[in-house]
Order: sequence, then structure tokens, then C-alpha cells
Amino acid sequence: MKIQTSRFLLRDFIATDASAFMAYHADARNSKFYGPGAVAPDTLLTMFQDWATHNPRQNYQLAVVQRHEPYALVGCAGLRRAGLPPDQAELGMELAPDYWGRHAYAAEIGHALLAFGFRKLGLHCITGSTVSANARIARLAEWFGAELVATRPGPEWMAAQDWRSVDWRITREQWQHRADASNHQNGNNQSKTKTQTNNTK
Repeated sequence: MKIQTSRFLLRDFIATDASAFMAYHADARNSKFYGPGAVAPDTLLTMFQDWATHNPRQNYQLAVVQRHEPYALVGCAGLRRAGLPPDQAELGMELAPDYWGRHAYAAEIGHALLAFGFRKLGLHCITGSTVSANARIARLAEWFGAELVATRPGPEWMAAQDWRSVDWRITREQWQHRADASNHQNGNNQSKTKTQTNNTK
């Protein structure tokens, strides 16, 4: 299983990913948005690898690695369908803290996952949830054209910090509308650039 973007390769986890995966999960910055009952990273890794063997496959949680040197593990991201209606999936993404806020990494990865879900898997709706304090994910969902559907009380560890759980979703139609608008804007920008170039000759 592979999804390529201009800078990243999303693929199933392999044994050599383990050390980098464990290292960024051990980073205190990474654990900020996870409660005390979070699943241990070694258990997560085993679960992700097990999902890849299922037929038919319901869950895709993929390693995100740089396509060029140093080929580093940037994080993981995927779509999970188990337990949901057949035309829906939940998007999950985490980047290693060293890559937070860098060069629109999350936007590029998220766009690839949405395209995979809507085009390849034939999904109608993709959902997600996050901690209210995680502003990066909120901005990312807004960039996708997703809509906020609920803000609800979270578990005790969230309430202790006055945080809540935020749910969002995006339909195929909303995603296509945003994609069409982006393509239209890019086309206009290219036309302007061409005109300006011609005017300088």
C-alpha cells in the first residue's frame, strides 16, 4: 500500500520504522494531547501492521516518510473504516514534533489521504476529532473545507485543562468544491504569470 505526494511516501509500516516511531512518541511534546490511557506505541505499531494483513482491508494507518534523503519517518496518517458505515472513514494523523508547523507538511499529507478516500475508496464522508487546544488540526480541517459538527466534553484529563473534544467532517461534495476552487485559482494565477511574462518581452 503506497500513496505518493511531491515530498512524501505513505506506506505500510515496516520493522525498520520502529525506532523512529518509538522515539517521537517518547517526546514530551507529543504526549501533550494524549490522555493517561493512551495505547502504548509498540502496541500501536503492532496493530497498524496487523491492519495491513486484513482482507478486505478496513483500516489504513500508514508510515509517512520523506521521499528523498534522509528518508526520515515524519509521522503516521490514515483512514479507519472499521465500525463505521461503508461510505465513511475517520482520518487520523500525527507528525513527529520536530515537523510541527513546517512547510505545510500536514496539509500535503492530509490532501493525499482525502483524495485516496474519496477517489479510491469511494467514501462519501470523512470525519475526524481532536483536542480543542490543538489549533494546528483545527486550521488544517478549515483548510480542507471541513465543517465543525460538535464540541463536546472530553474525558477527565481534558476537563482538568479546560479542553474539549472537537469533531469535524467533510463530504465528497465539499472536498470537490474546494478542489475545484483551488484549481480555478491556480489557473488564474498561471494566466496572470503568463500575461506578465509576455508583457515583459
